Amino acid sequence: MASLIPDYEYDIFISYRQKDNKGEKWVSEFVEALKTELESTFKEEISVYFDINPHDGLLETHDIDASLKDKLKCLVFMPIVSQTYCDPKSFAWEHEFKSFVELASQDQFGLRIKLQNGNDASRVLPIRINDLDEEDINLFESESKGSSEGIDFIYKSAEINRPLRSKEDSPGDNLNKTFYRDQITRTALAIKKIILGLKSKTEVSDKEISEQKDNKDGSEVVKPAELKKNKLLIGGGILILIIAALFAYPKIFKHEKLERLVSKDGKIPIAIMPFQNMTNDTLWDVWQDGIQNILITSLSNQQELKVRQVGTITSILKSKGLTNYASLTPLVTKSISKKLETNVNITGSIKQSGNIIRLNAQLVATKTGTVFKSFQINGVADSILSVIDSLSRMVQDFLLITIMQKELPNSEHYPPVTIKSPEAYKYCIYGVKAFEKYDYTTAFELFKKALKIDSSLYGLNFRISAGYANQGLYEQAKEWCLKGYRNLDKLKSSDKIGAISWYTFLFKTPNEAIRYAEEIIDIDDQDPDNYYSLGDLYWTMHQWDKAIPWFEKALEIYKKWGSKPEWSANYIELGASYHGTGQYKKEKKLYKKAEKDFPDDFLLEFNQAILALTEKDTVAANIYIEKFISIVKNLSWTEASISNNLAFIYNRGGFLDKAEEYYRQAYSLSPPEMFGFLRNLAFFLIDKDRNVDEGLKLVEKYIKIKSENYFILDVKGWGLYKKGKYQEALETLEKSWDLRMKNAIYDYEAFQHLEAARKAVAEQK
Repeated sequence: MASLIPDYEYDIFISYRQKDNKGEKWVSEFVEALKTELESTFKEEISVYFDINPHDGLLETHDIDASLKDKLKCLVFMPIVSQTYCDPKSFAWEHEFKSFVELASQDQFGLRIKLQNGNDASRVLPIRINDLDEEDINLFESESKGSSEGIDFIYKSAEINRPLRSKEDSPGDNLNKTFYRDQITRTALAIKKIILGLKSKTEVSDKEISEQKDNKDGSEVVKPAELKKNKLLIGGGILILIIAALFAYPKIFKHEKLERLVSKDGKIPIAIMPFQNMTNDTLWDVWQDGIQNILITSLSNQQELKVRQVGTITSILKSKGLTNYASLTPLVTKSISKKLETNVNITGSIKQSGNIIRLNAQLVATKTGTVFKSFQINGVADSILSVIDSLSRMVQDFLLITIMQKELPNSEHYPPVTIKSPEAYKYCIYGVKAFEKYDYTTAFELFKKALKIDSSLYGLNFRISAGYANQGLYEQAKEWCLKGYRNLDKLKSSDKIGAISWYTFLFKTPNEAIRYAEEIIDIDDQDPDNYYSLGDLYWTMHQWDKAIPWFEKALEIYKKWGSKPEWSANYIELGASYHGTGQYKKEKKLYKKAEKDFPDDFLLEFNQAILALTEKDTVAANIYIEKFISIVKNLSWTEASISNNLAFIYNRGGFLDKAEEYYRQAYSLSPPEMFGFLRNLAFFLIDKDRNVDEGLKLVEKYIKIKSENYFILDVKGWGLYKKGKYQEALETLEKSWDLRMKNAIYDYEAFQHLEAARKAVAEQK
């Protein structure tokens, strides 16, 4: 089977010592599990070379041959690193591991590659099944020119260091707290990131990137590594620097806020009280202890939960003389739970109407005594065991999801999610982590997996929509928004407002979205994202004075929490608002604070350079510009893109001669088919009245190829306006605006151009 990339034999080569696959056949089982996971991770078929036949050139006494060399021409090399793998005398080490390092170091990609999120990674992905001696670690890292850590499949307890099994007898005793199934998923995702990084070099030409951007949002050429969480369009004079993060998309993690229920050991300690019989039928008294017993037995099977056993609870109840369960008041159960050192106590009741039984359960935070989650389930009295089992699953899944929530970035600010499946929630967690790192491809795949398991996660449609919008891919953003919007009636009221808000932002104007943003703040006035989103709407319309208090309020909440914002846009948009109102001292002070939270953020350097130029401090500006260039070069930006952004900095800073120099340089460095740089130069010449005629000539070159592009039509319309051809300008700008609202979103400057033309035509009549 061929590799995804031409001229390579396999996508993955798995190297191992034969002795590590004896007995339980650990390696064979791992390969089968990985292949299954890869099928649900990749749309394409992934080829894996795994030799289970020792006569296929992999017997440790055989010599390497040409066929094995061909097989080693793969994208990812995965050594199963055991206590015996790092042996210079072994076939696997000498003729597979070392041979691959040598081959990969000399091929078109090299041994280390750039991932789509901008990070570096080795094409050697170690799968560790034992902790290694220091000598072996040094040997491995010396030969591989990278880390030996990779992905661990190690079960470790007192004096034990062995491969992690798919089905452990006592998984909770594993000191590493790793689970086989999760590690398989992490392995598949790591492989995907490496392969996507390789494919991006071969499949995405500069021309394709240019065409994609020109057709979607008209922004400048941006490599995958440059895509940010915010819809970053560093264009020329056409747009201001847009850093509007996704606006008020309904969070999938929106619910009542909880206490910190998870202990330091990663478990939730729980006490389950007897249920109270409220049926007025003493025949149900036996089920008071019965439901308690079943819940304790069921939840005790989950290693993430630390459940106090029946005998312990019964003893403490008897010691207090509590034989009548009607006396189990909230104050009493809180006191008992504290003595048992639990974070959660579960209380409940049994009610009956005819042949229908209703079980109610409340999860109570021991520390505060507040109910943070309630469950209610009805069933036929004759099927009471089935009803109890259903209740048990509901409670169990909720608690497991609460524990997994701890893995989220800034998890203390993410309330638990109303997801039924812990498996779906796991994909949500990994998806959010990828999203926060701007790795939208991985995030989308994980969110889609979660939706496949639980199609009622309508909020994920909006999260995916926001990711596409952040990349300027508005057609896809609108498509996914509509998928979620069709289920508007199935969302909770708070999420419904958020969904309408995001829909309004994509399909209408910020003005129309503002009232929904205000309603969201009324619902939750302690979420900084809600204040940021409202400020962002005013910011989008250049209403700086109205944006400032909302941005400031968001930062105040983060300060109160003792944490930094989730992304630098919280600082940058507030700084841009200060800039727009001439409050340069405040802007400078804010950026100094931002540098501590987001060091080496190229957007901060970008904006600080603009501020320095505005204040005519060219020495400071040069320092910021040099740092900006250094950062983006590490992100593999092209010289043309760097020149274009320098032009923007000088343009905004008021140094128009330098701006024109860099716009022309960007245009000269770009291939003829990359019209974005041409467009930026044309707009600058027109907008700043540098040379309107030359700008219009450049526009005509573009229009011959891209006649229906709303950005270039906006530039042309603005040029016609500058020439006094108001009627023709209005017709062109109206066409541009119609195309924009169909294929993209509201833009302040484009709207101002249209309004100016409308006013000029009206005055002529």
